[in-house]
Amino acid sequence: MISALTHILRLARAGYVFAREGVFGFADPSAMPPQAQFAVRMARLIERRGAASSGKLSRALTRLGPTYVKLGQFLATRPDVVGVAMARDLENLQDRLPPFPQTQAEAVLADAFGKPVTQVFASFGEPVAAASIAQVHRAEIEKDGIRKTVAVKVLRPGVGGRFRRDLGDFMFAARQMEAVSAEARRLRPIEIVDTLARSVAMEMDLRLEAAALSEMAENTRDDPDFRVPTVDWDRTSHHVLTMEWIDGIALNDRVKLEAAQIDLPDLGRKVIQNFLRHALRDGFFHADMHPGNLFVDDSGRLVAVDFGIMGRLGPKERRFLAEILLGFITRDYRRVAEVHFEAGYVPAHHSVENFAQAIRAIGEPIHNRAADEISMAKLLSLLLEVTGLFDMRTRPELIMLQKTMVVVEGVARGFDPKLDIWTTADPVVREWIARNLGPIGQIEGVVHGAGDLGKVLAGLPTIAARSVAVLNQFDAMTRDGLVLSPETVEAIGKAEARRNRWQTLALWVIALTFLGILWSIRQ
Repeated sequence: MISALTHILRLARAGYVFAREGVFGFADPSAMPPQAQFAVRMARLIERRGAASSGKLSRALTRLGPTYVKLGQFLATRPDVVGVAMARDLENLQDRLPPFPQTQAEAVLADAFGKPVTQVFASFGEPVAAASIAQVHRAEIEKDGIRKTVAVKVLRPGVGGRFRRDLGDFMFAARQMEAVSAEARRLRPIEIVDTLARSVAMEMDLRLEAAALSEMAENTRDDPDFRVPTVDWDRTSHHVLTMEWIDGIALNDRVKLEAAQIDLPDLGRKVIQNFLRHALRDGFFHADMHPGNLFVDDSGRLVAVDFGIMGRLGPKERRFLAEILLGFITRDYRRVAEVHFEAGYVPAHHSVENFAQAIRAIGEPIHNRAADEISMAKLLSLLLEVTGLFDMRTRPELIMLQKTMVVVEGVARGFDPKLDIWTTADPVVREWIARNLGPIGQIEGVVHGAGDLGKVLAGLPTIAARSVAVLNQFDAMTRDGLVLSPETVEAIGKAEARRNRWQTLALWVIALTFLGILWSIRQ
């Protein structure tokens, strides 16, 4: 009861901030029940002047703190949940917060390594970037008399507790939504919050980010136009990550890119193709590829940083993704529809033909058109209508993929408004399909299948023994009834006693209250 009240009060404060910033102006009252319409009208009364300008939701989330900033970035990828207009507002949300003091950063380092900062780094500068979870400092290390510049990422002090508190509020709200709304259950807000919570938990252990860097370095070591910074494992801990300093030009610095005479359309191509290559070939991709996390080095290669958010795809998901993309490229909408049914994305009671027709309505308007000729808002609106029409539920394992695809397409489009995403994706998709679904892939599939079959056969004696034991237990239960251990019986007795004590106490409180009322009346 107290916990629920605490969640409600904190969420009420957030609602007040949203109302003051004019966020409820996004809502369409006509689509709401009468009670909700009244609540929205009341909320609109306390809007501050000037709140109707753009970016109002982004401002509100920034006021509410780092957890809400992270939630906003996450929901920017989920227009099916928040609507197209709100998602576009959230696209402008920047994960930039004021840095915490230098003294606190040095205290974190001293605690992490058990010695003063001066004994870990030859120099340790002021923060150069600050986000919701950590901030980055420029530092130097010395080895054999040679100094080397490094980037040091330091976790915000106390950020874990703040995130746990706010995520608890989000989960409380998600449970209430699913309890009262069938549409909410389709969109799976509880799983969305779970996904966000897992993502944040991994971001707050910088050793895991270091491991992600190391894994992607192995995956991409032979890629001609992509690389990642190297990790300094000796200066990395739970709260600190030290890595190579990147001197390249950030992709969000258009002026420097043009001054360096970088081929911008080719840069857009590299962004899309490298993302698809990592997703399809490796099943492991950078899930936060906004321009601030991408650089161009002196040799023209893309360099990615900030590996706190990563995405993974299993072999099945990679095959489905490749076949769906190829279907759109070749305009084989029937095959795109079949893959959706094979993957379980569309419930089996729907018609493949009808779904193929709906997919055609999405694919045809964007085929053979440049990016600047496509209304992404209209396309997205149509896509969301289709998912609702065919009872498609949120797939948590694909959330990161969907998010990154939207971001990557936006980055590439910024460098080349005439970019044809299908033509750009074509060579990567066909290469993967030829390698994995062609003769070589079929042979490897047979080999893997034989290996799996061998493991099953080797485990048959154990499986048989366990099956016999379960059957014997079931037979005994049928004959003698369910037998509880003395410890279980004792625990049940104690629980029942506690319940009875609370019931008795409640009855006494009610009785005393009633007597007090009678006494007051007599007086």
